[in-house]
Order: sequence, then structure tokens, then C-alpha cells
Amino acid sequence: MKRLLLPFIVLFTFTSVMANQPDQVLMPNITGVKVFQVGNQLGYPIITLNSGEQLELHFDDLDARVKNYFYTFQLCNADWTPVNLSTFDYLRGFSQVRLNQYRASALALTRYIHYQATLPDRNCVPTRSGNYLLKVFLDGDTSKLAFTKRVLVVEKIAEVGAQVLQPFNTDLFRTHQKVQFVVNKGRLNVVSPVQQIKAVVLQNYRWDNAKMNITPTFVRQTTVEFNAENDAVFPAGKEFRWADLRSFRLQSDRVKTADYGKTATNIFMQPDPERNNQRYINFRDFNGFYFTETTDVPNPWWQGDYASVHFTFVPNENQPYPNKKVFVVGEMNQYNVHDTAAMIYNADKGVYEKTLFLKQGYYSYTYVTKDAGNRRGRIESETTDGNYWETENDYTVLIYYRSLAGRHDELIGITTVNSLNSRRIGF
Repeated sequence: MKRLLLPFIVLFTFTSVMANQPDQVLMPNITGVKVFQVGNQLGYPIITLNSGEQLELHFDDLDARVKNYFYTFQLCNADWTPVNLSTFDYLRGFSQVRLNQYRASALALTRYIHYQATLPDRNCVPTRSGNYLLKVFLDGDTSKLAFTKRVLVVEKIAEVGAQVLQPFNTDLFRTHQKVQFVVNKGRLNVVSPVQQIKAVVLQNYRWDNAKMNITPTFVRQTTVEFNAENDAVFPAGKEFRWADLRSFRLQSDRVKTADYGKTATNIFMQPDPERNNQRYINFRDFNGFYFTETTDVPNPWWQGDYASVHFTFVPNENQPYPNKKVFVVGEMNQYNVHDTAAMIYNADKGVYEKTLFLKQGYYSYTYVTKDAGNRRGRIESETTDGNYWETENDYTVLIYYRSLAGRHDELIGITTVNSLNSRRIGF
């Protein structure tokens, strides 16, 4: 009996863990998931509490038949662990809302149903600030989870000022970027700043390399300073590579060749060489984001087509990296560095290869490595791209607060600065 039950216990445990992991697609038929500020595909899903600001949700179901999808929000702490609160404590209205706006694909070889919604719906509105996990699932059953996405709801109580500096450490001076920031806690009743206030810093809105749970360095009356030498230091990387797939008929310069079948399209990208020994060159990029767009048809959401896009990475001297796995990552795959997403080394060609199923649009991406056999190994781009202080990056500072009797981390302040000018942008 134990032998029979063990596989089911393992499967249940795995499913339960994955269900609480942010930015995960859990059904193979789901693709093209996008959540962004209304009208701005390059805008991170951030809204201000009680402001009326909204987000757009888009995704496709490749099964190409209409299903009953629902969504809900789950409030989480700063580290994305679920809070110990009832949904009635942080949602006004219903805890589940059905997605009733959908359309079958047209003018595309790939058949799919496109779903979209404007969030939050007036029947399901967050009433507290903090980190929210958007969950989309089938038939009103949260165990049939399709995917999850991070959403931030901020209540602007604390003013945040930030700047990007070169680290004082001579070993990191030319390769890393340091974020230093100050918080004006305003009307907050802070008894113990170290315990009650914490910060998270994101590079280009990435969570895979986020600096978490940063505590204050100095407290001066109403000002809290975060400037410890090693707290918010990031490898600068290089500008992201790009793939212009807005047209499958008119190939961009980054496309090597294309194979047009009767039922599918294969796009082969130009091989990407290792860049860690190349000089730094500044050019405009989208810092890992992508946007759905097409020049072939009027509406990219339900008329845009899909293609199997083949990426090729060429390591130095065509030799594999010992004890390392290579990944092609970006918003297009939520910076997925699970084993199943690793590129495959082709010994005959001396290159790493990976195929992704992507919708027409413009994509920015990069290559990273992780130690093989280490599930929580460090993710880095030093081997594939190198790190240069001059690289343009966006840094977002999130400030969380918990009252002495509080039961969750409130998001009370946010700001985004650019490494080229350190000027405040966005919120």
C-alpha cells in the first residue's frame, strides 16, 4: 500500500509546491501569457491601491476550444509566501471571477482560443497593498491551475529616492552596479525599523536575481537609509539580444532562415556568439521584455501566428561549459531555469540549441548559465555575455512595512531608476 501511495504523495506535493510558485505556466496548452499596465506591454503589472488603475491579461489556449477559465488573487508577503489571511480580508467582492472575453484565432496556421481581461474586475478588487499572485484556473477549481503571475499593489505612503552607483569594491568596480536608496517613512509609526521595514531591489523587473529582505543601514528621524556596501550590488551584464518576429514573411536581420510548412512555421535565428570577451557596445534594448505585435495582420492578439523559433548559442571555441547548464531566458519564458528548459549541446556542431514556441512579436532575451546538478545554483551571465558597468539597466526598489500587530507585508513605496541617468521613472 505504501508503494502504491508514494507516487501520488510525491505528485500531490510537487503540484502543491508549483501552485504557489509565482510566474509559472502549469498547463502545456497555455502560451503567450502577458499581464501589463493597460496600453503598455512593456509596463510591469503594478497598480496603486484604490486608484482605479487597471491591468491587461492576455493568454492563448492551444487546445482551440472554449473552456471555463477563472481567476483569483492571493495575497503574499514580501518573499512571496502566502499570508495567513482569508480572501475576505484582502478582496472586495467575489473570490473568483470567470474570464468571459475570448475569441478563436483567425488568419493563423496555429489554431488557438485567445482570452483577455481587464484587471482588477469591479467584482474582485484588492483592498490591501502588497504582493499578489494572480492565479488562473479551470472550472472554478483552484487545483486545476493553468498559470500564475506576479502583480504588485502599492499604497504610496513612503517616498523613495534611489541612485545607481559604481561599487567601491575594486573587484566589482568595472563589472557591477550598486543601488543606494533612501526612504522617508512619513506618517508611519515605526518602532523598530530593522524589523518593520524591509526592501527588495529588482534588476529589469527580474525576480530570479532579486536582492531580497534588505534591512536599513541608518535611521535618522523620518529618514531610513539603505546603503550597505554589499546589499544591492548586481552584475551589470550586457544589453539584451533581440529577435524581431513581427513578420514571418519578411525576415528581419536576426533571422537566418525560415521553413514554411502547411500547418506550421519554423524560424531559425542567427547563431549568437559568446560575448564575454567582446567590447561593450551600447544600443537600445527592452531589458528582457517582449511585446506582441505583427505587421502581417491587423490584430496581433487573435490573428497573430505562432512559430517554432530555434535559438543557437555558440560557446568559445565551440566547447561545452563543464558542469554548467545554459538557458535562453527573458520575459518570453519567465526566466525559466528549470532543467527541462536547458539548452541542449550539439556535439557535432559545437553549439547549444533550444526551440521555443513563440507568437509574433518583438523579443529581447539573454543567455545565462547555472551549475549542473545544483537546483538552487547561482544564475549568471558572466560566462555567456560578460559584465560591464556601462550597461543600461532599470532598477526597481520596493519598500515593505509590517506594523507590530500586522499579519502581512504592506507595499508602501516604489521607485524605478535607470543606470544611465539615475532619474526616477514610472512610479
